[in-house]
Amino acid sequence: MLTRALLPFAAAWLLVACGSAPPVSSYEPYDLSTTAPAPSSVLSDGQASDIAINALGLVGTPYRYGGNTPEGGFDCSGLIGYVYRNQTGMRPPRTVAQLNDYGQPLSRTQLRSGDLVLFGRGQPTHAGIYVGQGRFVHAPSTGGTVRLDRLDGPYWSRQMASFRRP
Repeated sequence: MLTRALLPFAAAWLLVACGSAPPVSSYEPYDLSTTAPAPSSVLSDGQASDIAINALGLVGTPYRYGGNTPEGGFDCSGLIGYVYRNQTGMRPPRTVAQLNDYGQPLSRTQLRSGDLVLFGRGQPTHAGIYVGQGRFVHAPSTGGTVRLDRLDGPYWSRQMASFRRP
């Protein structure tokens, strides 16, 4: 009986796992000491396009809590870190909560490819990379894969979203 009572809490924990800090792992190092503040300059149009193309190329990669490589899988912030490091050399913060203060805030009308999309009320719990035409790439949840979704889709249009440009 107690197990049934805890089942909704366990399910909720799995759904928000992306918003918390990943466990330390020995096989996917991510040096937090090299996380740099967002640069004062804005990404070039070419860099923004490269970020979007790289993110789209990772669609289908398995989700893995704490993951930050194509071989090991991605969580949402690991996906962002991987793409930005590979395309620009930038090292964004590792957690979604830290991404909330990274770069400059934007309105939805200012979005361009390569910008960050963050979801959640108050402190965000999920993030993705905007790739243009109302779409974003993200690593949604345990058991899923990196995927392309629409901001105006049935689920995401009901979520509180904010936007940032590194």
